[in-house]
Amino acid sequence: MEFYDTDKGLTKLCTFLRSTDGPSVREAVLADKRVLYLKGEKLIAAMCEPKKGKWPKSLPKITDRTDACKIAKNLCQFQYILRAEKVSKGTLQMSRNKEFEESGYYAWIFEGDQTYSNLMTGIVIVGFLACVCFPIWPQFLKVWVWYLSVTFLIGVFGLCIVRLFLFTTVWIAGYEFWILPRLFDESLGVAESFIPVWSFEKSPKGLGIYRAGLVILFAWFIHWAVSQPTEFDGMIKAQKGFLDDLYNGNLLTDMSQQSKDDIDKPRMKSLDDLLQELDAVDVDEDVAAEAILDQLMEEDERKENGEEE
Repeated sequence: MEFYDTDKGLTKLCTFLRSTDGPSVREAVLADKRVLYLKGEKLIAAMCEPKKGKWPKSLPKITDRTDACKIAKNLCQFQYILRAEKVSKGTLQMSRNKEFEESGYYAWIFEGDQTYSNLMTGIVIVGFLACVCFPIWPQFLKVWVWYLSVTFLIGVFGLCIVRLFLFTTVWIAGYEFWILPRLFDESLGVAESFIPVWSFEKSPKGLGIYRAGLVILFAWFIHWAVSQPTEFDGMIKAQKGFLDDLYNGNLLTDMSQQSKDDIDKPRMKSLDDLLQELDAVDVDEDVAAEAILDQLMEEDERKENGEEE
């Protein structure tokens, strides 16, 4: 196994072990840094018996556990992995023993190719800046974002309703049928949440009373929809009107259309607006002064007329 005595060979091996075909790992905190770690026996098993028998053609196959242990020692020596001790759940600390043992815990130091990670980081930064600059987006882009957001929310809500309806319908017959059963599992990643696409299992016994109650509820709803067509049609019409208002943006705010059109314009008053306001104030003051003067003159005339009489 001279291939694995070189840094190049160990790098290729670690790239494979850090891929999805490599051994399963867990997250922990080591020296105030989040790392991935695994047990030594899992590392040896992954080299001797890889998942689903997948092994890269560019790497010499490892069949002997003794050779696998020697390669693991090289990984420790070249600092691809670091031996650690488990302090508590999710917490590790560095071990003084640097020798490889199958019973020990090892944290990955090798991070592999960072091209994908750097690309995703760049996308996140660009997306964040785009969201921050949303107020200065062109109006048509804002409309597109609004339509996409509303469509996505309606799609998720519709999927939940369809999943629940199919589940309850099949559950009455004694089975459990779910579309995307792991969709809302927070412990899984994005890709894993969509696997499997569906699941079909026999439900446990002893739920006959609940099934009977659900059948009665369904029968009552069907009877209500048939016997009260006016109310049912009104509910459907109200939902359609709600969707129309949602897509037209009528539920966003009570702003006038002029305010919506001028939302991107600067809110500070221009010099012309300020001058017009000053002129209006001067005109109002002149009018008020003339009104006071006229009132005084009328009072003087009244007094003179009274004296003459």
